[in-house]
Amino acid sequence: MTARADRLRARLADARLYLCIDARRHLDDAARDEGWTGEFPALRRDVTAALAGGVDIVQLRDKNSPGHRDLGPLEAGPELRALAVMREVCDARGALLAVNDRADVAVASGADVLHIGQDDLPEEWARRIIGDEMILGISCHAPGEVDVAAADPLVDYFCTGPVWPTPTKPGRHAPGLDLVRHAAQLGATTPWFAIGGIDATTLPEVLAAGAGRVVVVRAITDADDPTAAARGLRSALS
Repeated sequence: MTARADRLRARLADARLYLCIDARRHLDDAARDEGWTGEFPALRRDVTAALAGGVDIVQLRDKNSPGHRDLGPLEAGPELRALAVMREVCDARGALLAVNDRADVAVASGADVLHIGQDDLPEEWARRIIGDEMILGISCHAPGEVDVAAADPLVDYFCTGPVWPTPTKPGRHAPGLDLVRHAAQLGATTPWFAIGGIDATTLPEVLAAGAGRVVVVRAITDADDPTAAARGLRSALS
């Protein structure tokens, strides 16, 4: 491992609060009215607010977002430009930048993390593309998938969920808190995060089930005060 790889994994080990955010394209006009400039102004505004509240990792995931529905899919070129905006904000705050699904985009953007799903590029091929330095994470939706991820030397972290149904994964079965309990009972040394429908009101149940790290979306992105929402979640996870 290189010094950069060691630094990234040390930051992962300390991470507790992980945010998935869309490109916020549907909010750009409002952000410009507030004085935010450049390309993807709403994304810059909202990532800045979230990281100010203590988010440790931020992932760009535009699938099934309002921008996706209204403006179409975020193609690779615009995605790279959006990630460049996020890279600048993440570097200023010492946060990790994650890319969803696309190993090529992760490499091209200089991301810290690639996150894949069970039906995406297999982890051995993802690792060949991104190399040994970048962090690799994977989503798990069943106990067997958790068991495999926890024992896989190619995987740096895994997520368990959805804990509750979520509009960011329409139609996805929610395995609930039982999967969180299964991951906790494994006692895995691999960091893992609970995901799916988690907010300030449901977080205590997730913590009681044994999770110490969570991924959120709307709990921060839909909050009137994203910084305060992130700060409250991060405080509960500390």
